Amino acid sequence: MSKIQWKLFAGGMMMLLFNACTMFKKKSLYDSPEYTLYKHKVVQGKHKAVATSSTRIKSDYASPASATFSRLIKFKFSINEKDNELAPGDDHWVSIQNEHTSPVAVFGQLPDPLPPMPTTYLPTNYSYTFRADMRPVLKQFEEKGYYEAYDGSRITKADFKGFYIAGAAAPLSWDFVNLGNKGLKMEDADGDGIYTITLIFNPHKERESQKRRWQLKKDISSKPAYHSDQPIVDALYNLSLEEALTNIEADSTFRTGAEWGGVWTRDISYSIWLAFAYHQPDIAKISLLKKVKRKRIIQDTGSGGSWPVSSDRVVWVLAAWELYKVTGDKDWLSIAFEIVKNTLEEDEKVLYDPATGLFKGESSFLDWREQTYPSWMNNADIFQSLNLGTNVLHYQAWSIAAEMAKALGQPAAFFERRAAGIKKGIRKHLWMADKGFFGQYLYGRSELIPSPRMEALGEALSVLFGVADSTKAVQIVERTPLTPFGITCIYPQIPGIPPYHNNAIWPFVQSYWNLAAAKVGNEAALTHGLGSLYRAAALFLTNYENMVATTGDFKGTEINSSRMLWSMAGNIAMVHRVFMGMQFEEKGIRFNPVVPSRYGGTKTLSNFIYRNMKLTIKVSGTGKLKSFKLDGQLMNEAFIADTLTGEHSIEIELNNQPLPGQKIYLVPNTFSLPAPRVVLEDNTLSWEKIEGAVSYRVYRNGTMMMSVKNNLFELSPQEAGEYVVSAVDNRGIASFISEPIAYRPEKFQAIVEIEDQIPPAAESFTQYTGSGFVEISNELNKEIVLEFDIPQEGMYLIDFRYSNGSGPWNTDNKCALRSLQVNKQYMGTVVFPQRGTDEWSNWGYSNSYSVPLQKGMNTIRLSMQSWNINMNETVNRAMIDHVRVIAK
Repeated sequence: MSKIQWKLFAGGMMMLLFNACTMFKKKSLYDSPEYTLYKHKVVQGKHKAVATSSTRIKSDYASPASATFSRLIKFKFSINEKDNELAPGDDHWVSIQNEHTSPVAVFGQLPDPLPPMPTTYLPTNYSYTFRADMRPVLKQFEEKGYYEAYDGSRITKADFKGFYIAGAAAPLSWDFVNLGNKGLKMEDADGDGIYTITLIFNPHKERESQKRRWQLKKDISSKPAYHSDQPIVDALYNLSLEEALTNIEADSTFRTGAEWGGVWTRDISYSIWLAFAYHQPDIAKISLLKKVKRKRIIQDTGSGGSWPVSSDRVVWVLAAWELYKVTGDKDWLSIAFEIVKNTLEEDEKVLYDPATGLFKGESSFLDWREQTYPSWMNNADIFQSLNLGTNVLHYQAWSIAAEMAKALGQPAAFFERRAAGIKKGIRKHLWMADKGFFGQYLYGRSELIPSPRMEALGEALSVLFGVADSTKAVQIVERTPLTPFGITCIYPQIPGIPPYHNNAIWPFVQSYWNLAAAKVGNEAALTHGLGSLYRAAALFLTNYENMVATTGDFKGTEINSSRMLWSMAGNIAMVHRVFMGMQFEEKGIRFNPVVPSRYGGTKTLSNFIYRNMKLTIKVSGTGKLKSFKLDGQLMNEAFIADTLTGEHSIEIELNNQPLPGQKIYLVPNTFSLPAPRVVLEDNTLSWEKIEGAVSYRVYRNGTMMMSVKNNLFELSPQEAGEYVVSAVDNRGIASFISEPIAYRPEKFQAIVEIEDQIPPAAESFTQYTGSGFVEISNELNKEIVLEFDIPQEGMYLIDFRYSNGSGPWNTDNKCALRSLQVNKQYMGTVVFPQRGTDEWSNWGYSNSYSVPLQKGMNTIRLSMQSWNINMNETVNRAMIDHVRVIAK
């Protein structure tokens, strides 16, 4: 054979091979270098899960985490479960070889540079003892009565509760506020000041790596039955139905997950909207009413003592309205509307920001501070922030309130106006035209700046509920970053923070994203998203809460639970809301199926009970709607009225055309740089150079001033304001901004000591300024009136130095709050979040307000109003040290 003949032959064989591979891939539902989803199985590397029928799945998946457990372990010590030993990025480390005890590390002493990464991995079930010299802390306790940390914060001897260890390798955790709950408190057995703890690293159970299977055991015959040409989808639908039945508790409420007991407002509400309004309406209603108190929606325990720092309780409104649309129950609507009206009125008083038209508070469901916020942000800062997802929920809640009012014959215009204002505010303040999606939130301290990170749930909700117009909705789905295993909660990821919300994929978020992709008709995004859901559920044989974004594994996140309610709801919703295209309205069901080209064939949903009818629905083909038949008769629109009774059949034929959207932004999972730690000396900002940074952006009062290459920035006295800096890498990705620094060298500043005008508290707490402090509670000082003199009329910042030892930093429900009036003008709510259980000498500042003050005497009124009742009701307590007044 000549060279030319050989080349022709080889070229022909390559073409045949290419065509064969192409044909092979077309038989798959989704394929990527990471995994392939087929009609009946998932293959990921050497592992696979196979649906042998609609009621059985076999999986040989084994988490690779134990085989690649690093010998290099980073850690820090902690006082009182706070991140207070070393600056961010400065961690102790051990590179374990064969020893089982660490050298003695001195608290607060900078570690040596990191060694090379070990080339072998730690054996399983490895016992290791850490030792820490805490004598420098104990010495300061005795000599000063407090220990001063690296950042200037002080921990008093009276507030001391213990020493802890935190770290990056399980069972260590960077979840500082839960170190005690995780068994990470250190002990000094012999009283010599050397504290120790022994832990087991890389725990492994052999049975976890063995072949496993799911087989349907519960009777699901009363539920809608689904059959398609994709057995893996059928089986996972049935698995999810069974898990949902398993999650029904004895009190007829839904359990949140196998590892999460009870009913949680956001979990149950997102789940009801996705699936359980129509799958379990009675259980859904009982569960929703479990989250009501004082005829208002309960905000679950959360950051700084829950509401109003956490402020996404209005997601309940979406679930309540969906339940009404499914059932048509006017009694339920009346009950729900009163609860909704009371809640919205309260939230408007406390959360509304008139400058932007937005509502304050934490990101919806992303309620673990350092997982999605920079580490310097305290809970008062989080309250002050304006988040995308939370504001889309508020928009939808006010829109629904208007629809509820109309249905009940009540005025709706006020609700409509507020909803329109929220939508306008989101579009104006959070849209990023250069990126083609909304920003994560506005954040900072007294001056807010947009975070350019993507927040997946917020993006999806903005598309689903019409906050994004049709053009922006298409852009969002096309240009939002997607990673190989799915859409991450945020993007890019935060460095140094372990997976949970950060560097993680949550199936329920993926489900909402899939619905957004279906709404705009983006086939590539929908196919990718369905693959993400079905891969995980099939390989893991359950609907897990989350997975690590970089590996797609269920092991490695800070917390995880199987049988997670909103994950199974998302799985079910793909059948009803995507493949069947069901959209519930007040007077019936509208159908708009969206089926990607790889999911062809016939899909049948039978035994679907809707009000007084039983439906059998058949969808044929791919693409979008072509024709709709009811009981064999061609209809003008794909809609069935709620007045029908008895059994009916629906036949939907699709157009077998590709969906219009074929673009997605599929990228590697990426981390930003760490935020700079900026200090101000005289009139110069400085910060340590960050490895990988090519420039730094300097902002003043929320506006970028310039980009600089070095790590110094000189300030002019004429440019007073609040300054922040972010680091930018060679991809143009910016870090979080640094903690804000106020530079006001020639501006008036005053401290108003409250105890000079109000009788001080008798408590023996320390570290206050002046001669004392004042207690506020449900019983004491329900109104405080202060007067102070100002030399010049103008705009001033006002905040309060306070302590709140009623509960931990991250949870519970005892955030104190009061209404602020300045010269008889209502300014808004001042929040005093919890700062640590019994840590009443741990002082910090509240949120601030920019207020107009007159020359001469001014009056501040801090009062307890009806809308200032917190989620605890009984305990609404704080100590107020002083008022800070700063000219802008």
